[in-house]
Amino acid sequence: MSVHFVAEVEEIPEGHRKIVQVGKRSIGIFNIRGEYYALLNYCPHYGAELCKGIVSGTTMESKVYEYIYGKDQEIIRCPWHGWEFDIKTGCSLFDEKVRAKRYEVIVQEGRIGLVLGASSSEAKGEQ
Repeated sequence: MSVHFVAEVEEIPEGHRKIVQVGKRSIGIFNIRGEYYALLNYCPHYGAELCKGIVSGTTMESKVYEYIYGKDQEIIRCPWHGWEFDIKTGCSLFDEKVRAKRYEVIVQEGRIGLVLGASSSEAKGEQ
């Protein structure tokens, strides 16, 4: 496990994102209502820079002629072909097996860190 501190919390206000480079990896960090999430900046479809896509919400499961909107600011749409992914989980909206690579994020003393190669419990020192 390794933690790479890549930004200060002030750099990513709520509803914004920042794309950082960690070694060969380009990673997008998103602030959704004060919580941080990170995705590899690579769409599993054809490799577009996923984290540069539009962030929005989606329609939720509902009855016929009923429209329920949800996940506001939690969905990212690939800028090339429109594939949509849940920023919090990395799962695509059309098939849970299709996922964007996500990374654990930790915040320590106002700094945002990306955990590479371990689960979040390991990163926080939990056993």
